Amino acid sequence: MAVPADPGPVISTRALRLQYGEREILHGLSFDVLRGETMVVIGGSGSGKSTLLRTLVGLETPTSGEVHINGVNITGASARTMDGIRKRIGLAFQGGALIGSLTVGQNIALPLLEHTTLDPTTITVMVRIKLEQVGLSGYENYSPAQLSGGMRKRAAFARALAMDPEILFFDEPSAGLDPITAAGIDDLILDLKKAYSMTMVVVTHELASAFLIADRIVLLDRGNIVAMGPAQEVRASSHPRVRQFLDRVADTTHDEDVDHLRMFTDGLK
Repeated sequence: MAVPADPGPVISTRALRLQYGEREILHGLSFDVLRGETMVVIGGSGSGKSTLLRTLVGLETPTSGEVHINGVNITGASARTMDGIRKRIGLAFQGGALIGSLTVGQNIALPLLEHTTLDPTTITVMVRIKLEQVGLSGYENYSPAQLSGGMRKRAAFARALAMDPEILFFDEPSAGLDPITAAGIDDLILDLKKAYSMTMVVVTHELASAFLIADRIVLLDRGNIVAMGPAQEVRASSHPRVRQFLDRVADTTHDEDVDHLRMFTDGLK
């Protein structure tokens, strides 16, 4: 997948740290996301990848460091500044986060009702266009409960696209889906990239998806970047932690569940 010629960074982090109490989750991360590329963040459970995504969209406040979106430092930015930035980004949550009391169409219309002065007829047309773009034409009057898992993901994508964002964020887009449905979600992400040339940041633990959709990959390990670069470059890395993750080698050196099991079994002796 080609990245546009001479792309500039649309997202930049510098020495980004985030701490909960005495526990530091992100350890001084610095990287750029180039305009028009798909950056995929991978890593094991507890590596900090979802925390990083929430920090990039302003849902978490870093302990120190900076996050820049289109040159604006959102760390400590005013509510008015953040409102303007959030209108230019779309976020598809891991579980879809659709409002169950609203129809699919009403869920997608919500950002347009909240942030624009468009008339109801125009909003209705836009909702239908977004549903068509994600392969859900005719489902605007369904409730989220009437949709399959994959369809709820697609509806969440449509809502994330409602404001025609410049940047699109996905949190585990294929989590919990069967392989065929997950492949359909991967294809949809590729189609959206081709149609809109938008910048995308995708958090996933699905390696097949990551290497299919990524222009570049960031691999996190316990809140640190251990590899970053083009997908094939990361795949070929000889870094021990990279190989352990990509080759699916169990890590028992820092596994709390293993420690607890050993304590339990020792107590039975």
